[in-house]
Amino acid sequence: MQIIAQIQNQFSTKFGIPRQSGLVTALQSRILFTPPYRNADALRGLEEFSHIWLIWQFSEAIRKNWSPTVRPPRLGGNVRMGVFATRSPFRPNPIGLSVVKLEKIVYHGTDAPYLIVSGADLMDGTPIYDIKPYLPHIDSHPEAAGGFAVPAAEHRLTVQFPEQWLRLVPADLQQGLIQVLEQDPRPAYQHDPERVYGFPFAGLEIRFVVAGDILTVCGVFPAEP
Repeated sequence: MQIIAQIQNQFSTKFGIPRQSGLVTALQSRILFTPPYRNADALRGLEEFSHIWLIWQFSEAIRKNWSPTVRPPRLGGNVRMGVFATRSPFRPNPIGLSVVKLEKIVYHGTDAPYLIVSGADLMDGTPIYDIKPYLPHIDSHPEAAGGFAVPAAEHRLTVQFPEQWLRLVPADLQQGLIQVLEQDPRPAYQHDPERVYGFPFAGLEIRFVVAGDILTVCGVFPAEP
């Protein structure tokens, strides 16, 4: 297995990354190819597709051993499910699969050719093994059952982002950050309304508290190096 590319975005740690692809559409990422895969011929025809599959490595979750059951965070971290019934990063092989929207192919300038995509759920620097076109007439199954994941995915928080903090976030990233916070970045088993959470985003430290279904941003500061 050869690493063909890496993703570049605003998420420098696992905390805060969207839990699945397609949940946060307002943020874009770049897919930068590594030689010898930085080749325009390899992308010929890709512009005809609106979405692509990314096959990638859970590079921060590599383990020597595996477990047949895991504790999905969205079930509170206390219920064990079979690893093959989840999208947990702790798998026999640390391989991830995501669908993202292909926004643009850039053929000129530094690092070209590269892809600009939206809706990614990968951490900055994540290695990518392969890219394939998404085929809606084959890959889409609206009648499919979503199991225990559907009720958890419908959960949203109301975000209160005071203007004094929001204006410190670059304007083109504000909506994306709010979408991230709406998804509730906390582990599902943590419900302490007094606890201050924080994660790095775009060179900033975003701090917030959650009481019930209300998330309130209580600070935006330069991220520590």
